[in-house]
Amino acid sequence: MTGILAVTFPFFALVLCGYVAARTRLLPLDAVPGLNMFVLYFALPCMLYRFGSATPAAQLFNPVIALLWLLAAALIVAATAGWARRQGGSWPDAAMGALVAAFPNSGFMGVPLILALLGAGAVGPVMATLLVDLVVTTSLCIGLSQWGAAGEHGPAKAVGRALQGVLRNPMPWSILLGALAGALGFALWAPLGKTVQLLADAASPVALFTIGAVLARSQMRPATTAGQAAPRDVGVLAVTKLLLHPLLVWTMGTLAVRAGALDTSALTPLVLVAALPAASNVSLLAERFGADNGRVARVILWSTALAFFSFSTAVALLG
Repeated sequence: MTGILAVTFPFFALVLCGYVAARTRLLPLDAVPGLNMFVLYFALPCMLYRFGSATPAAQLFNPVIALLWLLAAALIVAATAGWARRQGGSWPDAAMGALVAAFPNSGFMGVPLILALLGAGAVGPVMATLLVDLVVTTSLCIGLSQWGAAGEHGPAKAVGRALQGVLRNPMPWSILLGALAGALGFALWAPLGKTVQLLADAASPVALFTIGAVLARSQMRPATTAGQAAPRDVGVLAVTKLLLHPLLVWTMGTLAVRAGALDTSALTPLVLVAALPAASNVSLLAERFGADNGRVARVILWSTALAFFSFSTAVALLG
């Protein structure tokens, strides 16, 4: 466990640094969006491009991994959204609660953390899950959030807006362009390649610091809600994300390995991705689509804090 903490502790410590910096106003809250944009549009795309170009396409576009991950996400979404509706939650609250329970922080945290733990061979499955969550899981939950709306604000309109957001998101494009470059044997012009390398190297520390700052900002700003009280299920959603999601992926993955459909080496990174805390951008989506973003932000905060212990335990058990 000491060896595992030697790897995981610095990652969560950087999140804590960002949180403290924002809470104490050493980092002005107005600067947080700028950090977020730097990570999202500059550093992280360069890191994903670099890994995409070095990862075999068979790992990035493995249909078994995609189907397994999508099925696990669908089960989590169905269970959590159904439970929230039975507790009296609105469709936006049910859908965004489901998304925060099914979408791990695989972009900002998962790729660098699992790379440090398992090596470059584990990055392919992680990025494959990221593609599924960005394109399918997010779009599904955004459409679900508008299920009770009428006319132009209904599910079809919401899914269309979600797909437009996917097209504008640089992360899946970075992975795809990297995979294409790797398949064609294309190498960037040396000075440009060095620039990409510098930005890629900055992605991990700045992204982790930014996660902490975003969590602090979400606590310091007033929450918005659609008007209908959401069920008080923060603990349930956090436990679902940190325990039920990885357990479900492990169960399904083990069955796939025994059936010969999934390579054993892909199972550990898949389970560890599922054991990550909730993605920090879900709070922004919750606010945009009329859900209680304060509730979602609390799930992200608690899942991130508790993941220091639960994720390290998962690494120890799988090791």
